Amino acid sequence: MLSFLPLLSPPPKPSLSALSALSRPLSSSSQPLLLTSKPASFSLRIRSLFAAATTTTTSTSGVDPDYDIQMPPTNSSLLKIAIIGFGNYGQFLAKTLVFQGHTVLAHSRTDHSLEARSLGVSFFLDPHDLCEQHPDVILLCTSIISTEKVLKSLPLHRFKRNTLFVDVLSVKEFAKNLLLDVLPSDFDIICTHPMFGPESANHGWDGLYFVYENVRVGTDQSRVDRCKNFLDIFARQGCRMVEMSCQDHDKYAAGSQFITHTVGRVLEMLKLESTPINTKGYESLLDLVENTAGDSFDLYYGLFMYNKNALEMLERLDLAFEALRKQLFGRLHEVVRKQLFGNGERRQTRQGTYADGHHNGAALASASKAERSQIAAQPYEYQAQISNCIDDRSKLKIAIVGFGNFGQFLAKTLIRQGHTVLAYSRSDYSDVAQKLGVSYFSDGDDLCEEHPEVILLCTSILSTENVLKSLPVHRLKRNTLFVDVLSVKEFPRNLFLQHLPPDFDILCTHPMFGPESGKNGWNGLPFLFDKVRVGSSKSRVSRCDQFLDVFASEGCRMVEMSCAEHDRHAAGSQFITHTMGRVLEKLGLESTPINTKGYETLLNLVENTAGDSFDLYYGLFMYNVNAMEQLERLDLAFESLKKQLFGQLHGVLRKQLFENAEKSQVLRAETPV
Repeated sequence: MLSFLPLLSPPPKPSLSALSALSRPLSSSSQPLLLTSKPASFSLRIRSLFAAATTTTTSTSGVDPDYDIQMPPTNSSLLKIAIIGFGNYGQFLAKTLVFQGHTVLAHSRTDHSLEARSLGVSFFLDPHDLCEQHPDVILLCTSIISTEKVLKSLPLHRFKRNTLFVDVLSVKEFAKNLLLDVLPSDFDIICTHPMFGPESANHGWDGLYFVYENVRVGTDQSRVDRCKNFLDIFARQGCRMVEMSCQDHDKYAAGSQFITHTVGRVLEMLKLESTPINTKGYESLLDLVENTAGDSFDLYYGLFMYNKNALEMLERLDLAFEALRKQLFGRLHEVVRKQLFGNGERRQTRQGTYADGHHNGAALASASKAERSQIAAQPYEYQAQISNCIDDRSKLKIAIVGFGNFGQFLAKTLIRQGHTVLAYSRSDYSDVAQKLGVSYFSDGDDLCEEHPEVILLCTSILSTENVLKSLPVHRLKRNTLFVDVLSVKEFPRNLFLQHLPPDFDILCTHPMFGPESGKNGWNGLPFLFDKVRVGSSKSRVSRCDQFLDVFASEGCRMVEMSCAEHDRHAAGSQFITHTMGRVLEKLGLESTPINTKGYETLLNLVENTAGDSFDLYYGLFMYNVNAMEQLERLDLAFESLKKQLFGQLHGVLRKQLFENAEKSQVLRAETPV
């Protein structure tokens, strides 16, 4: 658990004395320029364009409805823009600025003259030379951590007195206070955040958010037009222009951008890899890791250090993860305790029976290996054989045991394909079954006496063993095919081998989709299967293939894989996906006016996992031998990231402590007695 004292709003350069009250804003050296008149109207109007004094700014939050015209720039609207900090992001913005016809200059501590020349940008190693070019706009593209140092190093006296300064930092209150504190009062200031970068905007900026606050802009028409012309750069590219106060931005960004980067970095530490059975949720996590991995730790640290809301979000994430762990282990403790006392009462009567069953199960498992090797089909070969398989002779009589949401979901497709469907469940679903065209049985004996060819178990993981043991399997035909659709596979495989007679066929499957992810069809969705035990007769082989054709004919991606291999992959994908979804659900994440693509991914993940019961998630944990290891790895990764954040924070504070001590000694020595 986090034990670090909550930070409030950090100043641009934190110190020990300020740590307990980091909410103190930077003091402005002079009052901002007050506006006394409204700007003249223009064809591309910006709502509430010019804020008054920074202490009375009242920006609305939302996409500007007037920013919907993409006009080519005219000669009068072209600007001379100096980019300070010409790294990846500065170069990324420069490409569009040059493309639109603006004159672009650049300065950076690192020599990027070659890159600048290739982009059509004039590069200056000496900031004095750059300032003497009198650019209309200074565009700060430095890192958060270096911004204050770079800004104070600029020879501001060499600029024109009304130069427009613009930042593009991912935190805004820090940038706003810094610019107001350091810049002369007659300089104009716009704080902006293009919520995209080289990776997320590699196909253009259309529809991507651009957040801005006009912190201080003079009333002179030329300054009004200059501000408009700069914002038009992004509007013309199709950005969604959102006017928002710096304070509101940071509040939303802590809940979206910081959480997104935190989750991405935790998952990156897990070294997640693509599997043959990726779910849509897991694919989204892999994409999230890829999108955040390209950003430096300094950027992430800046989001933490210079946004007063970030620590609160980190603490909430920590508490949510801890609550989920307690929920899991609390349920596990109940199960173990129940088994302990239950076994104590029944040990005498069950000892012999269990030993015999365990011995038989081991023998069957050994025998099934040889059978699997004889009848196993390669996924792609199998798929090629099913194109013309569905006809009247391939219709099956399928009994669904467990007719809840997932059983009903599968029944719809089975009925549509023309199969005869029976159903049995402990709860009464007779009305639902009748509407679907399914014959419903409230008595397991009655169901089995109908001699279905396939028993399809759609029970929860936790209830599977009890349901299987309660079925009167002696009333079924001796070679009936049993199929499960559980999210774990070694558990039902061993359960079937232990409790079913040896002449029953067994097929373990996992449709890696459900009513939500498969609502628009099953095409391309993975369907995993393991032919655990199938008789060698032609009719039994054909029956197994006919059942698999149900899914192959719907376009599922058929993947043949052993149950053990499935559980190894699923622990690293499905369990991690559900875990992150449930942790984020406990945070109560909400959509914001400035959602990034990464944050949208997290919101979708929560939505997709929230519909599943805790029993399903607990089953993934309880009945997959790999799940505990993944939970421990996730815990270690999160702890490691927190140590990295607080370690760097400690380094900054320690450095300032000694610097301040040395400065104090020098001042005391220089002060006359």
